[in-house]
Formats: sequence, structure tokens, C-alpha cells
Amino acid sequence: MTDSAKAGTTGAVADPAAASASATGDGPTDPTGTPRRDLSAILRPRSVAVIGASDRAGTIGAEITRNLVLQGFRGPVFPVRPNSRSVQSILAYGDVREIPGPVDLAIVVVRKELVRSVVEACAEKGVRGVVVITAGFKETGPEGLAEERELAAICRAHGMALVGPNCLGVVTTDPDTRLDATFAPTFPPAGNVAVASQSGALGVAMLDYARELNIGVSDFVSMGNKADVSGNDLIAWWADDPRTRVILLYLESFGNPQRFASLAREVARHKPIVAVKSGRSRRGNLAASSHTGSLAGAEVAVEALVEETGIIRVDTVEELFDMAAFLAHQPVPRGRRVGILTNAGGPGILATDAAEAWGLQVPDLPDSLRRELATFLPAAASLRNPVDMIASATPDDFRRATTLMLGCDELDAVIVLFVPPIITNPAEVGEAIAAAAAGSDKPVISCFMGRHGVPEGLTTLQAAHIPSYAFPESAVRVLARAARYGEHQRRDPGTVPDLPDLDLAAACRIIDQAPEGWLGTARVGELLDALGIHGPGGGVARSAGEAAELARALGFPVVLKLVSDTISHKSDVGGVKVDLRNETDVFEAWEQIRAALAERGRAEAMQGVLVQPMVSGGVECLVGVSRDPVYGPLLAFGLGGVHVELLKDVRFRIPPLTDRAAAELVRSVAGFPLLDGYRGAPKADVAALEQLLIRVGALAAACPELVEMDLNPVIALPVGKGVVAVDARVRVAHPASPPRAT
Repeated sequence: MTDSAKAGTTGAVADPAAASASATGDGPTDPTGTPRRDLSAILRPRSVAVIGASDRAGTIGAEITRNLVLQGFRGPVFPVRPNSRSVQSILAYGDVREIPGPVDLAIVVVRKELVRSVVEACAEKGVRGVVVITAGFKETGPEGLAEERELAAICRAHGMALVGPNCLGVVTTDPDTRLDATFAPTFPPAGNVAVASQSGALGVAMLDYARELNIGVSDFVSMGNKADVSGNDLIAWWADDPRTRVILLYLESFGNPQRFASLAREVARHKPIVAVKSGRSRRGNLAASSHTGSLAGAEVAVEALVEETGIIRVDTVEELFDMAAFLAHQPVPRGRRVGILTNAGGPGILATDAAEAWGLQVPDLPDSLRRELATFLPAAASLRNPVDMIASATPDDFRRATTLMLGCDELDAVIVLFVPPIITNPAEVGEAIAAAAAGSDKPVISCFMGRHGVPEGLTTLQAAHIPSYAFPESAVRVLARAARYGEHQRRDPGTVPDLPDLDLAAACRIIDQAPEGWLGTARVGELLDALGIHGPGGGVARSAGEAAELARALGFPVVLKLVSDTISHKSDVGGVKVDLRNETDVFEAWEQIRAALAERGRAEAMQGVLVQPMVSGGVECLVGVSRDPVYGPLLAFGLGGVHVELLKDVRFRIPPLTDRAAAELVRSVAGFPLLDGYRGAPKADVAALEQLLIRVGALAAACPELVEMDLNPVIALPVGKGVVAVDARVRVAHPASPPRAT
């Protein structure tokens, strides 16, 4: 490096006014309208200091310095190493503050005990971005976490963006930057796929995989412990990055799930976000004290978040890049109808079975198309769908058949499967597929059996950006996920309807003013009234005689339910008696409830009974709320009875709900046909059920003190007769500083 470069003449910082505007919220915003963090110092730096640079081959400091130079970073590189005149033939400095020119980005590779002083020196120098490679912080325990928080506080106080600690580094293939600030052995090809990984070790594998499959990368960030710069910050940055078309994420945790949900929901409408979220087997910390609480958990919350935002969740890193290979260049399918073309029957059958399992449709081809195929394919060929051209199929047969299928209005995408026989050249088949796909606005996926990625020699297929997979099932899985993503892009998100009888302010006051724990019967009734949710009516009786009198006034049959401020699970202590048809039944039920409590030594807990008319007919449902300590409120819906107890036929969404989301939630359970007039039964009032979900969702989103709520059962009566919340339980907790929703 020349002395002029060392002086920093090409390493000026970005416009300070722009940086200041971004910091104060007056600069660029993300798709949700929130001020977007300026990550230019991290991903578009004009000068880099490597603090802890080394000459010793194999060390992290040496590899990062080498990669910066080897990959042609466009600005000056400043090695920082005390008592060294040069590092790898580059003039070195003993301290970052000694560098005469400005420094955008500092890569910190020093012993853990030196990291804080180094970061403070960077702040004093005016460095704008810091990547701390060094490990030994949050991942080691409480002391390390405290030290990590101190680092983040220093960076925030001085306007420095911090990546890490405990990370691999960052990469950008932007031709004006060409930054490889990692110690990975592989630099990826340039392209339009942005990658963020919470795991450094997997980050190395991702870069290798991108190179092996020739998947072009725009940026790569190893987030490490995410002390400062998070996945949310990166999504917001890449949302506006013209070089990025697809965003890939490997996540082990969500720092701010609510922020992630709102941001991903907006970004995914324009750019696909594909994520591997590890930890499926870990459960959240919710108390299993109600049906909703026992059914909810961290994994359920993640699935609800995925459903809400439209991100594409995959199970493995391999599937992550399988999706990237497709989404980076192929159009998103407009529907689920797929045509399958093959030169061997077996792969076609496998693809058809997989398509059905993944929700794709394999329709019969129209007669006109089959007649055209018959003009050049042998008589032994199968002209239905899948189209089996048999092993003698020539490259020209592949070209003509693919062209015809892409032109068919009854198909939304085409999968081409090729098993290489001795007589056919795979490279020529690749050229034929590429020629047929040229100019088509429908996606084309290829499968050259047994070869992952585009096989060597198929340069035409590669140049046409047609992805190839080793087996038919992989190709189908990718197309199915892309089709579902396309449906999410196209669907109307709906609106939150105006419900005049919903008094959300009054409902929140009831929650705010209630003591912690399960609400009493009277307060639950007040809360349901404020929400505009109808119960069966009735009243509280303090004696058996009062209960009988109330029952006469209401009309038989009736139900008796224990009233107690200290017992929330009434049925567990024999506190619910149903189908009481006369006064004698009522007196006997009162005595049975009293005796059951006395046997348990809890006779004093009985404060009376709630007498209600028995609701008959309709379909039993469950509506509930459970608040995950990390992910926030979850709204549950399912059918009652065996569907909840045995089949766990319950689905969750993140509130609040729009009218469209409520309709989708009701229809997402396997038991929905029971609400829709199964086998001639009356159809339930689904519209009223959707409104109830919107009401409960509004409360869950607005009141963080509401930690659990069960409406079980909710009876969905026939169309036009509404729904009745037969029983309700509500639990309240008051956090020290509740994050009141706005």
C-alpha cells in the first residue's frame, strides 16, 4: 500500500449530515416508517482498520488482513499492531488513533480483555462501524453478558454500529467496495442474495456452499451475539438495497420478535425472506394453566410469526440455498398448477407424488397440447401430466416439449427431469431447456438426477439462471414454497373493521385495575361486556334457594358453575353441573359442589354459583390468548371437545387481526367443515366467530397485562344467531414497565 493510500485520501467517511439525520430519525426510514440504521460503515466502508492484524499464517488476524487485500478492497487497509512497523508488507500502526486518515470500519481481533479499550479507542478516533470477532462474551455467562452490554453502550453513545462480538465478519461483493472482512477461506460469487447468519461456523459453510452452487451473494453478515446490529437492522437495510433481491437468514433467536414481524411483513411483499430458525424442540416459558397455555410455546409462536409475515421458513441450510437458487432469478409462480416433463417414468411419478403432498396441482394437459406433443414424440410416450418422453428423447424433444408446456394457460410452472442415458448429451439438454425458457414469464426448474446444483459443463443452463436439483422431491419442495409465497404476496391483507360495540379503552381499564391472578366472575363479565362478547346470561346465587329461584326465572335446563376467587379450574374440583332440568336438580347440584369442595378441605372457597341457561346446539370452539415472554401475545382458535383435548387441532396467529386474517384463522383448522355444514348439519355463524376473534385479538394486542385468556367453550350457533362465550377465564400480571401498545 502506498503512503498516499495510508494517509487515507480514498477513505473519507460518508456525509456526516446524512448520518446525523439518520440517527435523529430525520433520515431514511424502513418499510414500516421507522428510521433505518445507517450500515454503510459496515457494508460499504471506504477504509478499514484491522486491530489485531498479524503476519503469522493461520491466525485470525492474519487471515482477515490477507482476505481484505486478496479480494481487492477498494479503499485503504490499516493494520493495527503494537510494536510492528508493517503487517503483511503493509505499513502498520500501534494504535487506531495514530492512523492519520479517517477510518470507516474497524475489525477487532484482540484478546477479550483488550476489546473494551480498543472499542473506546475507536470511539475516540471517530470510527463509524466496529466488527468484533473476539469471543468470550454473552455466550460464557452473566459476566460476559454484562461486558457485552457495556461494549454496546459505548458504541451507541458514539454513534458506532457494532457487529458481533463472537462472529465471523462481513462480506460485500459490491464492485465499488469488495470487502472480505472474514477469516473464511471462500469469497462468494457476486449476485443478488443477501445472507445473515447468527452462527459463525455455519457462516463458513454458507460461503462455501454459495461458491459450490454458484449462487451470487450481495452481502454476507455474521451477526454473532447480536449485541447491537441485528437481523432486523439488516432486513431494513437490504429492503432498500438495489443489489439485493433475496434475503437469507439463519437465526437462533429473535431479539425483538414484534419488530421482526412488522418489518418482515412489509419487506416480504416485495423481496422474499427465507429463514432457517433453529430450536424447534425448545419450548417457551408459558405456564400450562389453561388450554391455550398448554398448547402454545416458542415453536408455535415462530410458526404464527411465519404465517403472519409471509417469510419462507425452511428446515436446513441446504434448503435455504435451494430456495435462493430459485428465487434469485426465477419468477414467482402465479399459481399451484405444475407441468412435469421427464425422460423416465420413475422420476415423474416421484415428482407427482411430492407435488400432491406439498399442495401443488398436476392437472391433465388439454387435448390440444397433447396432440401437438404427439406430432414429435414416440407412440410409447405418455402425454398426460407428467409427460414421459421415454429414454430416447432428444435435446430437441426437450426444447419443443418445454416450450409447449410453458405456453399452456393451464400451467403456472414447469419442472424438467432428466435422467442421463448413454445416447443423450446432458449439456445439449441443458441448452435445450435454456432455449425453451428464454423469454418466458413462468418459472422453470430442472432436475439432472443425482447432481446437486447445475452440473459442470451446463454453462448455458447456468447462464440462463435455471436452477437444478439432485432429486425430483427437492425441486417440487422449492416450487411449492415459492407458490405459497406468491399467494402471500398477492393476497389482500384486509382491514381492521370498526366494531361500534367494542370499547377497547374500557376493557383495558378493567385489566389495568385488576389485581394479579385470575379475574373473578364479575370482572370477567364486565370485560366481556366491554369487548362486545355475549355470554349466556344468568346471575350469581349465594345459596341453594337463590340458585333455584334464578333457575326458575331463566328457564330450565340450566348450568351451575362454582364462583370462587381462589379456584380457577372449576371443573377440576367438581364445580360445574350441567343439564339441570328442575329445582330438585339445582338443589342436588349445589350440594354436590359444596361436598366436593369439603372433601378437598376447601369448603370456604365456595362463594356461590353462577346460574346460566344451558346453551344447546351449535359447534363448540376454543378462543384463547397466551402471552409468550419473548414473542408476545398469541391468539388461539380451535374446535372444542376432542379436537382440543386429543387432536390438538388449534391454530395460532399474532394479534391484532384484520378481517382477512380472522377468516383465514377460522378456516385453517382441520375441523372447519364442522362449522361449514358437514353432512347436512346447519352452518355455523362463522362471520360472528370471526368478529369475536378480532375483538379478543384487539385486547391481546393492546393490553400486555393480559397474559392468559380462555373462552372455552364458545358456541357457534347457526348462521344469523351469533356466538356465545359459555365460559371465560382471564389471568392478569402487571410487569414493572408494561410496553403499552399504541
